[in-house]
Amino acid sequence: MSDVRNWFNSLPIFTRYWLLCTIVCTLVGRFGLVNPTSLILINDRFINNFEIWRAATSVFFYPLNPGTGFHFMINCYFLYNYSLRLERGEYDGRPADYCFLLLFNWICCVIIGLIGEFHFLMDPMVLSILYVWCQLNKDAIVNFWFGTQFKAVYLPWVLFAFNLIISGGGMMELFGILVGHLYVFLKFKYPQELGGPEFLNTPKILESYFPSQRGNIRWFGAVPTQRTQTQQTRNTFGGHNWGRGYVLGE
Repeated sequence: MSDVRNWFNSLPIFTRYWLLCTIVCTLVGRFGLVNPTSLILINDRFINNFEIWRAATSVFFYPLNPGTGFHFMINCYFLYNYSLRLERGEYDGRPADYCFLLLFNWICCVIIGLIGEFHFLMDPMVLSILYVWCQLNKDAIVNFWFGTQFKAVYLPWVLFAFNLIISGGGMMELFGILVGHLYVFLKFKYPQELGGPEFLNTPKILESYFPSQRGNIRWFGAVPTQRTQTQQTRNTFGGHNWGRGYVLGE
């Protein structure tokens, strides 16, 4: 238990509590400690009854049954892996910026959920974070099924295509990709490549709560051009080349 506690405490703050809230909310609903219908996004109750907590719990809660348990575990892994990479990589020492990224993607997912009447928002939220990492590490090589390799920029679309073909789903993954793309476009492409204003400046109130942890703030709008081979080759399921991957949604 001490090893688990030390590992948990070593995680950066947002990845740590996002993963914790996801596991706790899902288990609480699974074992009936809280009525699962009070944790999902229901338009009428959210808007008319002002049950605003549903906007958060619908991201954390995922219904567990024999057909969805594996999907939930894969989602947790993607959450842990790519949120950790972002928080310790491109957003290292900039907790306010990463907090704003999570808030922006979360609000977009809630809006899509309300419009499309989607009750569970874990899939698009996780995919949006994965998409941002892949865009900021476009040239990194990821390994997938049967030893296939491709650039990280294609990973979200591969996951979407596999889920679409195998399970007939894919819409939630597609919405996550759209949310992640909206963030990348407004934060990086529009101000840097098109010369437009930056709409996604981190609010000062977040910087006061989560101050920068170092003096020099680096610019991370593009992937470094020089990489070693070990840095360039990444596995979809972590830093080890396990030889195969898993389909999101199986």
